Amino acid sequence: MAWFLGLGIAGIVLLALSLVLDGLLDGALDGAPGGSLDGWLSLPVLAGFLSMTGFGAVIAQAATGAGPVGATAAGTSAGLVTAWLTYRFSRALMRDRTAAAPTGNDLIGVSGKVVTAIPADGFGEVILHVAGQPVKFAARCVAPVARGAQVWVEAAPSATSVLVRPADP
Repeated sequence: MAWFLGLGIAGIVLLALSLVLDGLLDGALDGAPGGSLDGWLSLPVLAGFLSMTGFGAVIAQAATGAGPVGATAAGTSAGLVTAWLTYRFSRALMRDRTAAAPTGNDLIGVSGKVVTAIPADGFGEVILHVAGQPVKFAARCVAPVARGAQVWVEAAPSATSVLVRPADP
């Protein structure tokens, strides 16, 4: 039983190391035929396999009184299932993509409200709703625009500034 506990604890230590040594073994088997082993040799998958093999064997011995061979078989089965689940879960996380970040081109045509008056020769501030969130931008306009006026974005020369025109001429 001590060997199995040691194996389970070694898996937990390997899992802790995977946080520090992220990606160390990833890609080690990229030369496998057809890429059939890609992702299987990663620290989280190996740690899950080792931990469940050890702890599964301990549980099998304690619960059923199985000998070392039976406990090893039960632990290996639990380890393989855990490794497969870890692999599938990590692949699902890797495929999860977020929406693209908004760019300056996404701002063109957006309406906003002036929060700091825009003088004819300087900058004011506008609030625009970008990806559903209110964001404050520095704004310029060819004509002065009063605070509270509605404006439309004509261009976004930088990540924090926009060129606007009044919504009502």
